[in-house]
Formats: sequence, C-alpha cells, structure tokens
Amino acid sequence: MRRGMTKAQEVAYDLREQIESGQLAGGDALPSESKMMSQYGYSRETIRAGVRLLIDEGLVVTGQGQGKYVREDYPPVVWNWTTLESRSRHATAVEGQTAGDQWASAIEENGNAPRQEITVSIVEPPAHVRECLELPADGLAVARKRIRYIDNRPYALADSYFPQELVSGTPLMEPRDVSAPGGILASVGLVQAKYRDEISVRMPTRQEAELLALPAATPIAEHTRTGYDADGRPLRCMVTILPGDRHKILYEVDTD
Repeated sequence: MRRGMTKAQEVAYDLREQIESGQLAGGDALPSESKMMSQYGYSRETIRAGVRLLIDEGLVVTGQGQGKYVREDYPPVVWNWTTLESRSRHATAVEGQTAGDQWASAIEENGNAPRQEITVSIVEPPAHVRECLELPADGLAVARKRIRYIDNRPYALADSYFPQELVSGTPLMEPRDVSAPGGILASVGLVQAKYRDEISVRMPTRQEAELLALPAATPIAEHTRTGYDADGRPLRCMVTILPGDRHKILYEVDTD
C-alpha cells in the first residue's frame, strides 16, 4: 500500500493514473470488482470505495447494470455570445439552413447535426425571471423550453420567457422551431435594442442533471440574457444551462 493512503485511495490512485495516461480511454469499462479484488487483495467494499472516489471526481460513470466506465469527453462548443443573436446575422441567414435558427445554423456550420425538443406553456415564471421581465406578482409569461442536442447528445437547456400579453397569438406560441428574418420578436414589431447578460456557475439541479445526462461532479453555467426594446422595456428573458464539460463562452468587447 502506498504510504499515507488508505486502501481505497490506493485503488483510486492507480485507476486515475491509468485514465490520465490513456491506458483506460473514455468509454472503457473499468476492470471487474473480482479482478481488482484479486489484484489488490482487498475486499469488495474497499474496491467499491475506491471506485466511488473517482465517481465523485467525475472521472468514472455508472453504466447500465453494475458496470463502471471511464467518462467520455464531449467535443466542446465555443459560443461567441457577442454575435450569436445579432439581428444582421438573422437577416442574412443562408437559405436552406435549419429554419434560420441561429443556434442550429452555428452547429451545422461546424459539421454537426443539431436537434431541439421544444415545449411551450403559460407559466408563473421563476422569481429571477419575473424580476428580469419586470412582471407584477401575478403576471404570467410564455415559456419556450428547449433541450438542445448535438449529434443526438444533450448539450444545453435553453428556456425563453416572454410577457404573455406581448406574444399571445404570435408564432412564439407554437411548440416547434420558428424563425423570421431579423428574429421572430422583430417580425411582430418587438425589436430588441440591447441585451443584459448574467452568468453564474453552480452545480446542477437533479432535473437538469437528468435532462442533460450529466455525470457526477459536473458544474453548469447559467447564462441569463434579458432583451430590451429602445425604451428599456424587457421583451424576453432567456435562461441557458451550459454544462461545464462541453461548452466555452466567448465574448468580444470593444474598448471604446
């Protein structure tokens, strides 16, 4: 046993070295408990405790049945939030791109296949969304909730909220991909003139972890973007959940 380590820590140390060296690659199954018991001469409980340390670190995940596997890396997506929702980009979307949806178009430009699952409902918005939209205590919002997939792997959650009175009867009430030159809001006379962004980093809720199939110990970034018209009236609040193991956020800021 290595000096200063418990038996479980020794098991975790050896497996960690094999993962970091590439001897065990992403998606590979760990050796069976029986094999490791024979190799180390330790009890099943000790072997399980060592593997649990790696699960808690996010290096190992549990598969179907009792199998344990090395966590697979997701190809990272780089988002330039400075230009992603540019009206000019909306207006010049190339004919034939996915419904003009900027997120989907950006994914296609990278050679990947985008897909979204969309639900639409009228809700009492979360408190921070209510505050961003400046809604009264009894105010309702239209929520467009999306699970975004890349090559059939869940990559992000994107929930957009709109004051109900602004978007009732518009295409935003339809539970499908909708788009228009310059953006759907602009097409119905609601032009976003500026954005306000907030980013916080936290651990996911249980629901977020389930929807995004997140391994243990995976933090997420919560990106909240509120769009305002020229008079400062909030038109939309979009909350995007970005798992830390598959996203990089880029901003370009002028010094003027």
